[in-house]
Amino acid sequence: MPDGVPGRTNGRDVIWLDKRLSQVERRCALTHELIHIEHAHEGCQPPGVEAKVRAEAARRLVRLDHLAKALSWSSRISFNELADELWVTPEVLRDRFANLTEEELLILFKVELQQL
Repeated sequence: MPDGVPGRTNGRDVIWLDKRLSQVERRCALTHELIHIEHAHEGCQPPGVEAKVRAEAARRLVRLDHLAKALSWSSRISFNELADELWVTPEVLRDRFANLTEEELLILFKVELQQL
């Protein structure tokens, strides 16, 4: 993509992805763009809409049970390795953590306590 974005859509039926993306990056970008199509977003979206799309993509790509399992052994690895284990980019994993619900946080906290 000439402007450096990983993907783009017309909001209806076409998605363009940067040819240089890794498989994990393509998976994340494709999910993001599919959500834009689901909502019929055409053209550039305001930051608030992009934030909602990123949060939804992160929820779809990182299931809570997978996150809990990965966190149970992740104290010895880096954030990037955790993202790699979950097959997402570090940015998507940050979005997932940033948008955890209170209920999800409680579930993860309980899982972590059980590991002690």
